[in-house]
Order: sequence, then structure tokens, then C-alpha cells
Amino acid sequence: MSTRKKQRIRSQDAQGLKYFRFVRKLLGRLHDHKAGPNRQLHYDEFAALLMLHFLSPTLSSLRALQQASGLRNVKKKLGIRRASLGSLSEAQHVFDPKLLAEVFQELAAKVAATDAHGRPGGLPEELEVLAVDGTLLRALPRMLWAHYVDPEHRAAKLHLEFDVLKSAPCAATLTDANTDERTVLARRLTAGKVYLLDAGYAKYALLEAIRGAGSSFVMRLHDNAVYDVIEERALTDDDAAAGVEFDRVVRLGGERKQADLSAPVRVVQVHIKSPPQRGKARRRSKVSSKKTFRHRPEEYDALLVTDLMELPAETVAMLYRWRWTIELFFRWFKCVLGFSHLVLEGQPGVEMQVYCALIVSLLVVLWTGRKPTKRTWEMIQLYFQGWASLEELEAHLAGLKPVQAPQS
Repeated sequence: MSTRKKQRIRSQDAQGLKYFRFVRKLLGRLHDHKAGPNRQLHYDEFAALLMLHFLSPTLSSLRALQQASGLRNVKKKLGIRRASLGSLSEAQHVFDPKLLAEVFQELAAKVAATDAHGRPGGLPEELEVLAVDGTLLRALPRMLWAHYVDPEHRAAKLHLEFDVLKSAPCAATLTDANTDERTVLARRLTAGKVYLLDAGYAKYALLEAIRGAGSSFVMRLHDNAVYDVIEERALTDDDAAAGVEFDRVVRLGGERKQADLSAPVRVVQVHIKSPPQRGKARRRSKVSSKKTFRHRPEEYDALLVTDLMELPAETVAMLYRWRWTIELFFRWFKCVLGFSHLVLEGQPGVEMQVYCALIVSLLVVLWTGRKPTKRTWEMIQLYFQGWASLEELEAHLAGLKPVQAPQS
């Protein structure tokens, strides 16, 4: 074991607390949750410290957060008292993560990046466009609740709904890694949505449930999907330019599965060419058990299904391409924001850490007015470490080039 002496957290390592005025106001409703005469650490204070963990890379552990809570600058700006390590550890089993989820969802309703995708022509104004997917969060072997492969390989799964037209997450659920993503989505279905789904959600009963909830879908089918053609639709020049190879109205499924869908749907096949890899060697393509490519080849065909019968085929293809925005967010969430490191291990604690990280992501969009980038995030962290002044941070934000939403 290393004998290196632990570095103490200094006051200048926790700068930038001005921005927490808005955060504390946002979290104020949590203050009296599970308050008691012997409890000095309140829910809003605990959540603010968790957010400070993401904003200041110096605070990389629960013990570092405990030490930071005793600094005069932190106590003054966050309005908290010094917390003990036992109080911080106990908090994950005392406070209710659902209350923090409500704060996240309320903030998500107010956020919209100026460089998000514009609404495509022909899509009704009342429909939200949500990309839905799940991602694994690596867990420790001692985290018994995080069931995965075996006792030595454990993980949690984040099930996320991402608003493509706002470029912001809007709903999240945390489970163990073996929970079926389709089951989680079926429980969360609401009206007025267009769900963008990958082939992992290919279950015809789920598509019927989406329509039953008053929403629509654009989903990639397995390449060996079975269907009976009812109508072959003519393609326009714009459809052909978008790579559309055919547009058909079909009865989806074989004899046993056709009953899962009560009405015909559209199947659109799109030929996709992958962009260059910026000089990097391309990994050899593999076909997964879902009969889709595990690694993207240079060119491939995507078979899409949707119940949006009036949209142009090129718009259906474009909507599915937008599903990739949730994959980019997962990369931001785990690699740039740094969620790969857990400071809490209980399921409620990890859930609270997830919601705090999502709130921080939304705050970056509020501060900058656009999707978070690595360079802007580095500047924010330099400010919170005390290496950049408030004037330098604001100059960076003001110097960001104005952007226009991509044309539909």
C-alpha cells in the first residue's frame, strides 16, 4: 500500500462558490427533509457538497468533501456547518433520492441549448423528441446490490431520457446492471413524445405500449426482422439524397408476433456512410447477437420502424441519426464530467450522485447557453480550483462564438 501522505484541502482549492447561490436556492426545498434535533447535516447541504465534487477535481473522495466542509470559505458560501465523515456516509441511507430527482426534472424543464437541433418540418409542435438508452456504471465487488456478471464484476445501469431538441437530459432511473431497459421504459411512458430507440429496445409489445400511451417511436430493427409488405411508397429526390433505399407500409412480425401490434407501421431502410475517424485506425466490424454491427463499418444499412405515417422518409432517417446525441452525452457524463469515480457506494447514494451530476450538466447549459464542451468544462474547473479568476471565466463564456440551431 502507498505510504504517500494525504494532501490536505486548502481554502483556495474550493473557489467559485458564487455560482452556488442559485444552486442553494434550487435545493432549498430539501432542507427540512429528515431534519432532527441531532442532525446537523441537511439534505440541501449534502447535495451541494456532492455537486462541488464534480466542479472541483481536487475533491475526489468523501473524505475530501468532509475536509472541505470545514473550510471557512466553503461554510460561508454554501451556508453549511462542518460535516463529519460519519454524517456524510450515513446521509446516503437517510435522504430520499426521489426528492433530488424532482429538483433535476424541474431544472431540466427550464434548460434549452441554443445549439440543439431545430424541430424538423412536419413534426407536430406538441411532440417532444426523446432519445432513450442505458449505460453501465462500473461498481465495486463489495457493492452487493449492483448485480451484473458475477460477484467480482458488478455494475449499475443508468436509464436516461434525453431531450434532443433541448440537448439536455430530462429523466433518469438507476438500477442494477441486469435490469431490462425495455421494462424501465415501459414504466416511464407518457403522452406527447417521439421515442428514438436503438435495436436493444426491439420488442413489438413495447411499441404497442408506446402508441397506447399517446406517443410515437422511431426505432432500429434487427437486420433479420420479418414483415409483410402492404404498400411500397415512392421516394422523393430528398429521400434518395438522405440515403433512403425504400419506404414501406408493413405488418411487422411473423405469425406469432403480428398480434403484438394492432396496426400497420412504416419500415424505412437507410444507407449510412460513417464519417472519417480523424486518422485513427478503424476497428474491424463485428455483428452482434442483435444482428446489428457492434462496431460501425464504413457503410451499412439501417432498418428503421416508425408509426409516424405522414413524415417524409428523409425526416425519419434524420430523427434516428439524432439518437446519437444521447451517446455523446454518455461520453460527456462518464469521461469529461468524471462520473466514473463513485464517492458513495449504496444504491440510494449512487442515485443521489447521479442526479447531482445531471444537475451540474444542466447548470453548465444554463451558464453558457449551449451544450457543454470539454474546453468550457476545463475552464470552469480551473475557476473552481482558483487557477482562473471570475473575470477570466466570464471572458471565456462571453467569447464563445454565437451558434445557430442546425437547420432541419
